[in-house]
Amino acid sequence: MIEDLIKKLKSDMGNWGLVEDMFHVKEVPAKTTLLQEGEISTNLYFIKKGCLRMWFNNDGKDITFQFFFEGQAVSSFESFFGKQPSIFNLETIESSQVNVITKEGLDEIFERFPILKDGFRQILLQRLSDYGRLFLSRIRDNPQKRYEDLLIQHPEIIRRIPQHYIASYLGITPISLSRIRNRK
Repeated sequence: MIEDLIKKLKSDMGNWGLVEDMFHVKEVPAKTTLLQEGEISTNLYFIKKGCLRMWFNNDGKDITFQFFFEGQAVSSFESFFGKQPSIFNLETIESSQVNVITKEGLDEIFERFPILKDGFRQILLQRLSDYGRLFLSRIRDNPQKRYEDLLIQHPEIIRRIPQHYIASYLGITPISLSRIRNRK
């Protein structure tokens, strides 16, 4: 979805030339924190290569909330748009390459190219829908069912993410995840 927005801009080199300098490419090593819980998010990241995770601390326990891969945009949107302290941490899992834009840069792009607001709105709606499904799954489904759904809907998570992060994401211990995997 992100790539489609960028392609729209790049299709008109004049337009792309106006915004290209607002993005900068950043190479980020694995296990690098891009946003710390409590900070105000000033950057939006478009993932070109790699994997990131959003997580929070719950009484000393690391809870993974979401994973992000190539072609996705990530920030603590509540913090980025609302200028409030983030309730999440954002870190790389793999060595990653991201395009970074500031809030001011994004606002300028939206002002110059209002049509891109619609595309970005779709990204936000998709993210909200993902949050809703995750929320319902945590209430409705047992860990076995959540794992089975993950295998079907997001096999890239199973292939690329360390087990302890997957367990955290599913709301179980790594030992419980190992038991579930051994039942298959």
